[in-house]
Amino acid sequence: MTIYIVVAVAMLSQIGFGGSRVAVSLHALDLGANQVTVGVIVALFSFTPMLLSIVIGRICDRVVPSRPMIVGSVMMALGMLLPVAWPTLGVLCTAAFVLGLGHLIFGIPLEAAVGGVGGPKHRARNYALITMGWSIANFLGPLITGICIDLIGHQRAFWVLTVFVAVPVVILWWRPELLPRTAKDHGSSDERRSVLDLWRIGPLRSTFIAGGIIGSAQDLFQFYMPVYGHAVELSASAIGTILGMVALAAFVIRALIPLLVKKATEPAILTGAIFVAALAYALLPFFVDAYALAAIAFVLGLGVGCAQPMIMSLLYVLAPAGRISEAIGLYKTLRSITHVGIPIFFGTVGTAFGFTAVFLSNAAVLLFGGQLQRRSRARRGA
Repeated sequence: MTIYIVVAVAMLSQIGFGGSRVAVSLHALDLGANQVTVGVIVALFSFTPMLLSIVIGRICDRVVPSRPMIVGSVMMALGMLLPVAWPTLGVLCTAAFVLGLGHLIFGIPLEAAVGGVGGPKHRARNYALITMGWSIANFLGPLITGICIDLIGHQRAFWVLTVFVAVPVVILWWRPELLPRTAKDHGSSDERRSVLDLWRIGPLRSTFIAGGIIGSAQDLFQFYMPVYGHAVELSASAIGTILGMVALAAFVIRALIPLLVKKATEPAILTGAIFVAALAYALLPFFVDAYALAAIAFVLGLGVGCAQPMIMSLLYVLAPAGRISEAIGLYKTLRSITHVGIPIFFGTVGTAFGFTAVFLSNAAVLLFGGQLQRRSRARRGA
């Protein structure tokens, strides 16, 4: 029963945070922001994780997980309310910064500790359940946000999203023992080493790189689909639904992961996922119909959706004793570099060269990444 309460807490928080990214983007466009400005605002969601993930990870290795999770939830609630009080582009930048920091403080201890709920024998099940819950949340967040914006406006939509991130505070305050301490569960180490030691561990480094490659595809889609949809005159509800299709597909593929790993190795599955994502991006610039874009988003979701539970499980297993949260912090730092760089870079590319250049150039990057992964597999014999 405990793992299902944890999944519910994770889902509620993710619905609110996932919806906030869409709400902030569309509100910025409604206030007259151009593509570059929206790119900068979206990048601010990941600016703090890029700088502080490792530090926060080290702290979370030493405290009860519920404490930082409560702090993170409160910060996200405050971030939601800022645009309600002051609906300006400058405040949206601040809100994105606060929301990103709150989500980081909430997420690192959750991801580090969930593998220990119920003991090591349930680790794979736990990560499958939590990522499936996130898939549902990532579908509902944009959908709920789009509908709320269409029906009650941007500012009231932020009120709705605030409720989702506030409820976990009550649950975690009521049940602070939900998640085990990571250092206690995974072993402990008093010797503090450089974070670069984690990067020097070959299997961990491969996991970081694989996650960055496939994650970049999702980052760009989350940023650029609202911009593209707005340009081709889709409604907020249609844009939210298209974004939600990625999460729906991710849920489907994650439910099938136990069958996939019986047929192929994890490196092979990751390589295939990258090529599937490349195919989706190659198709995107040739369609403007909402139904066609939703179908392509579903294909993209199949590609990006299978990686996360395997990456989380590998980080839990491969991290040195007492350094699970720190390893997750390093991974989030590397991922945040793409979170920050992709919106700004492709926002600039889109302004200068148009949507087709954005989508096709990212498809080329994914194809290149897929080739690198395939060669790496060949060297390892995987």
